[in-house]
Amino acid sequence: MTETRSRSGPARFAGKRVVVTGAAGGVGATLVEMFRTEGARVVGCDVTTSTDPDLLEVDLRDTTAVEAFAASAVDRLGGVDVLCNVAGVQRFAQVGDITADALHLHLDVNLVAPVLLTQALVPALAESRGNVVTIASISAVTAQGYNSVYCASKAGLLMAMRSMAIELAKVRVRVNCVSPGGIETPMPHTSAAQLPEDIDWDLLTRHSSAFPGFMPPSDVCDAVLFLASDHAVSITGSNLVVDRGVVW
Repeated sequence: MTETRSRSGPARFAGKRVVVTGAAGGVGATLVEMFRTEGARVVGCDVTTSTDPDLLEVDLRDTTAVEAFAASAVDRLGGVDVLCNVAGVQRFAQVGDITADALHLHLDVNLVAPVLLTQALVPALAESRGNVVTIASISAVTAQGYNSVYCASKAGLLMAMRSMAIELAKVRVRVNCVSPGGIETPMPHTSAAQLPEDIDWDLLTRHSSAFPGFMPPSDVCDAVLFLASDHAVSITGSNLVVDRGVVW
């Protein structure tokens, strides 16, 4: 007999224990809400304070804070079934204006933190045979003008997660990425606003998508929930692109 699973509704994540970084941002906040709607218990973190007692203030640039958050999440939830690495930063800069501080910021938040958090939660994930879903970006595989630092950090993140998937298969922990295109959140707008007015804007906007416009965060979250669910039990080391058909 073929096993059937509910494709939606509270039963999909009923009783599951989920950790989400960047939980106060556009994608992160939407993801927390969607997991909870489908029955999950969620502990999250962000750099901002929250009135939600299960959303903790954590600076992911601080490696000690990352490890402390991992321990706190396990303690609060009694284990972990799903880790979602969502937090990220993006600061556009043209060649000539790139600084070491900008490089460190992008690498610390976009690459170092998710790798260390995943590593810290491996024992809990192995115990539950859980999984990791990380937000990468189409910028991990597609170059873009004025975005070299962000592209580098996301390319490293994508390959780190794929490599971890190979190692963690032996303990039956799945590791996957979702690579979004443009999302309707403040981040791309504030990043572009920091550029000088005399840049070549064609370099920044040259690519287009089959479905024009920015997508809502929920479109990306739907992909995350799929990979985190039992519908994806045979998927690991994958990168699910959600970009409305970006073409050059």
